[in-house]
Amino acid sequence: MVKQISLSFSSAGTTCRGELFLPTAVDEPPVVVMAHGFGGERTWRLPAFARRFADHGLAALVFDYRTFGDSDGTPRNQIRPRWQLEDWRAALAHARSRDDIDGDRLALWGTSFSGGHVITTAARDPDVSAVVSQVPFTDGLATAATLIRRGGVSYVRGAVAGSLTDLTRAATGRDPHYVPLVGDPDEFAVLNTPDAKPGFESIVPDGATVRNACPGRILATIPLYRPITAASEVSCPVFVTAATRETIIPPWTVERLVSKLDDVERIRLPVGHFDVYQGAVFEHVVDRQSAFLERQLQ
Repeated sequence: MVKQISLSFSSAGTTCRGELFLPTAVDEPPVVVMAHGFGGERTWRLPAFARRFADHGLAALVFDYRTFGDSDGTPRNQIRPRWQLEDWRAALAHARSRDDIDGDRLALWGTSFSGGHVITTAARDPDVSAVVSQVPFTDGLATAATLIRRGGVSYVRGAVAGSLTDLTRAATGRDPHYVPLVGDPDEFAVLNTPDAKPGFESIVPDGATVRNACPGRILATIPLYRPITAASEVSCPVFVTAATRETIIPPWTVERLVSKLDDVERIRLPVGHFDVYQGAVFEHVVDRQSAFLERQLQ
């Protein structure tokens, strides 16, 4: 049996909210702290992973970044790596403060954009016991170059216009200029590869209200965010789930991440970026991740 408990914690003065998936048959179980990727919310398939981890005797603390889901913060849907890394640190502090879980046995689980966040966070926190990094964003410069190469001149034009417009509005104290998170290949969006929009839509729960948008300033800052530069400083075991049919994250950047980690287990699957969340691929991935986390935390 799994008990689901609502929770909240403060990050830089802003309230973040989430849930704790708690196995009822285990006293003070180890905990896996989890958050979503680029523009994602915690209800988008993360509970499926969390419940499976709880079935294996592991608590799972799932949270939304500030400005996403039902967490506080404005402007909404703001994607700032620095803010999100602060939210990760606050989530870890909250987990370690609870008396219903064992915060000394604590793992990080991140996917896509947060697959990079967990590498950066573990590099800064030597008390993390283990990390799962799924289809991870590791190098903003390489990812931006890939998106530009695929999208061509029209992508560059849209990215420059979106970022400059939003940065100008921010500098003058006005509301953000929003750009689409995902779109079809023939239209501008931060992610407009052929599988981006259908993949994004496939993980959103039925009936959920989604704003497919984020402030355009992320287009100027994302090339500067490179979690791979911290990989060699990670001292705990890491499990990497790699998708070889990626169109969003260059597969070679994930291979480079693996080469820089001292203690790493990796599975390489012939699937796309969004295939890991559902169906037979999800079943395979979550079983492997659960086994890894049990070994490292029990």
